[in-house]
Amino acid sequence: MKNLHNILNQITQLTSNIETNYPELYRSLDENPITLPVSKHPQIDKKVMEEYLESLKDLLERYLEEEKNK
Repeated sequence: MKNLHNILNQITQLTSNIETNYPELYRSLDENPITLPVSKHPQIDKKVMEEYLESLKDLLERYLEEEKNK
């Protein structure tokens, strides 16, 4: 099981990769619904960060698949 520090490192690395190699995708990260808290004081915990990491991976994977099909 991953610890929170490891998850945050992975998020940082993946985000940096997207920013550097896929700037057109990076611009849309602010629009990712998972980044928008529903409550005024959202609880950020390991599970939330794991879900966010997976959403970033999925986003990149879908983007790469779409680019490949163009």
